Amino acid sequence: MNDLGWDDAVERHLARLAAERGLAANSLDSYSRDLAGFSRFCLERKIAPAALDAPALLDYLETLAERGLSPATQRRHLASVRGLVRELLERKLLEQDPTVAIKLRPPSRPLPDTLGVSQIEALIEAIDTTTARGLRDRAMLELAYGSGLRVSELVNLRLGAVNLEARMVVVLGKGGKERMVPFGSGARRALLAYLKNGRPELLKERRSNVLFVARAGRPMTRQAFFKNLRNWAMGVPGLDRMHPHALRHSFATHLLLGGADLRSVQEMLGHADISTTQIYTHLTRTHLRRVHRTFHPRATLDKLRK
Repeated sequence: MNDLGWDDAVERHLARLAAERGLAANSLDSYSRDLAGFSRFCLERKIAPAALDAPALLDYLETLAERGLSPATQRRHLASVRGLVRELLERKLLEQDPTVAIKLRPPSRPLPDTLGVSQIEALIEAIDTTTARGLRDRAMLELAYGSGLRVSELVNLRLGAVNLEARMVVVLGKGGKERMVPFGSGARRALLAYLKNGRPELLKERRSNVLFVARAGRPMTRQAFFKNLRNWAMGVPGLDRMHPHALRHSFATHLLLGGADLRSVQEMLGHADISTTQIYTHLTRTHLRRVHRTFHPRATLDKLRK
């Protein structure tokens, strides 16, 4: 049995998968393609199933990376090989599991989409504030960006949650946890205009304790805010596919670029774990170089010597 070749080993493994796990044809095809590539790799390097070891697997993974395959695809290939290796171990064709020492990096989290300051300003200016709807939307945009609120938090704000004098908003976040977040003068001006001229017109003498209301006094929904914001964004170059969550991402990124510490940003965002906030530390190289030149004691020696 120790002279079993890769073709036979792969064929037996696929047959077992089909019989025992009842995999769909598409899944079997995927396993088949992955293992065909792996067996070709081993045959080209004259590596028999019984001689498979960790260095050979590492070489195989390197070839996948060199082909430009994404980390997720590499992980899928490795998972296919692990299944084949388990069967080789069960059949006593391998004495040790060579995959134990193989550790792929965890998949990287995608960087959030952020807007530039000029894009934020252009979006704010694109909103027509001659209507009650426009006054509301600008106030929502200013507060979402000014305080980094989630859209669900924004639409669920109550009238008493905003303190215009202190420029603070009380937010009910995930898990029912309350936090206080400041907002700037831009958001304050937009809120004042909305509360004075926009909200009364939308309510039409109805009563509501919800801060942001739609027509007939109904509470705004997340979907309605998405739709309204995208309609305004269509008039701004480069923002035709904008997602409302980009406002929250931009809030955090712009604070960090301005010099805010990570702990403060974590508290304002309402993150339970600072590791969630760390994704926003994707600062530009230009900014990092400027910080280095400004604060590192050895970065300005040439200037000091002149």
